[in-house]
Amino acid sequence: MEPDYRYTLANERTFLAWIRTSLGLLAAGVAVDRLITDLPGGLRVAGGLLLVAAAIASSVAGFLRWRRVQRRMRLGQPLGESPAVPMMMVLIVVLAVLVTLMIFLVS
Repeated sequence: MEPDYRYTLANERTFLAWIRTSLGLLAAGVAVDRLITDLPGGLRVAGGLLLVAAAIASSVAGFLRWRRVQRRMRLGQPLGESPAVPMMMVLIVVLAVLVTLMIFLVS
C-alpha cells in the first residue's frame, strides 16, 4: 500500500535532519583536528576522529530509521520506537563532555 505522500515527505525531512546533524558533527571533527592547535596532537586527532565517527553513526542511523519507517508505513504497521534516538543522545552527551574537557585543557 502506498502511504500518504505527506507522511513520506515528513519521513524524508526527518532523514534530512539526521544528515544535517551528521554534517555538523563532520564539520566539528575537521575543525577540532585543524583549528585547535593548543591541544596535544594525539588528543586533537582523537577528538576529531570521535566527531567524525559520530557523523558516520548519525548518517547510518538516520538512513536505517528512514528505511524502517518507510517500510512499516507501506505495510500499514505501527512505526514503533527507534533505538537510534537514545543512542544518539548518549553519543552527543559523551562528545559534549569530551569537548568540555578539551576546553579546560586548552585554558
